[in-house]
Amino acid sequence: MQEPMRRVLERVERGRRGLPRPQVLVSAGGDEFAWGERGRRFHTASVGKIMTATRAFQLHEQGRLALDDPLTRLLPAGELAGLFVVDGVDRAREVTARQLLTHTSGVADYFEGRTTQPTRFADALADEPGKRWTPAELLDYTRRYQRPVGVPGSRFSYSDTGYVLLGRVIEEAGGGSLGAQLHEGILGPAGMDDSCLLFHTVPGGEASPPRPAEVLDIAPLWLGGSEMSRTEALSCDWGGGGVVSTLDDLVSFARAWRAGALIGAEARAVMGEEQAGFRPGIRYGAGAMRLRYGGFSPFLAGMPRPVGHIGVSSTHLFWFPEHDLRIAMNFHSTREMIRSFRAHIDLVRIGLRSLAR
Repeated sequence: MQEPMRRVLERVERGRRGLPRPQVLVSAGGDEFAWGERGRRFHTASVGKIMTATRAFQLHEQGRLALDDPLTRLLPAGELAGLFVVDGVDRAREVTARQLLTHTSGVADYFEGRTTQPTRFADALADEPGKRWTPAELLDYTRRYQRPVGVPGSRFSYSDTGYVLLGRVIEEAGGGSLGAQLHEGILGPAGMDDSCLLFHTVPGGEASPPRPAEVLDIAPLWLGGSEMSRTEALSCDWGGGGVVSTLDDLVSFARAWRAGALIGAEARAVMGEEQAGFRPGIRYGAGAMRLRYGGFSPFLAGMPRPVGHIGVSSTHLFWFPEHDLRIAMNFHSTREMIRSFRAHIDLVRIGLRSLAR
């Protein structure tokens, strides 16, 4: 599969106009294909949601977190104030951790959602590159400048604010910081020795230095037209995708998750269940996406459906429950999502053909 995959990535690079090489790792059975800076850390963006969600299910399996309890039992009232007021009624007591996992809580999305500010949060990050965001400030942004998208449980609406709340639920239920718990429950057991929660920990779990992106040599990341990889503004992700990782570490996570080394079969089934539509060709479960390639093109309808997640900077991590195939990618830019998916599909098709031989 080496030569066909190489041709795919060479074709991709001809259209990238100054962006660095994509970082790509495909693992198919006993064969691997790597492209770009294999060992360099990068910001995984919302790929990290699947790790946050997995930690929540771990706590649930341990009896430390009841996913269907109201948030009013799980978090201090002050953190929930104003986030779930619909038509003058505060519905916080109707919201559960499971709804945060499935993006059905009704809370707004601070990152890309509507706001009363002149510019959306995501578009304004480049205006304050030195701003260090705390989880409390992210929640306060939604509280001040946004409104709920609906009554809890009534609809799917992707929300980074919801995953900040989920991170706080994990901290309260697990009795430690989100970063420490990710190292304890996810990164350590999965063998992700080069990964951490940016601005909070470093690989191995120790506390972060003041300017971690420089110490960790994070790969370039363009949000729109701005290169943001070394900025403090990337602190805005946290529970919604603040993990920095490498291609090999992400593939290690995929292996451990699929093998049941992190959570049990029932939890894995719930996470990967196709509960709601995210985009054409992408379905959402509880912290994990499932691809239906036929939604991209009817000619792809017969392909198997992998589990995983994407990130806004065109990061991918997917694996196939029925096939020994994993793909991790970083295309470095919010403007590369379509190109990244075209490459993803081509690489997966080659990988599946290789496994079938």
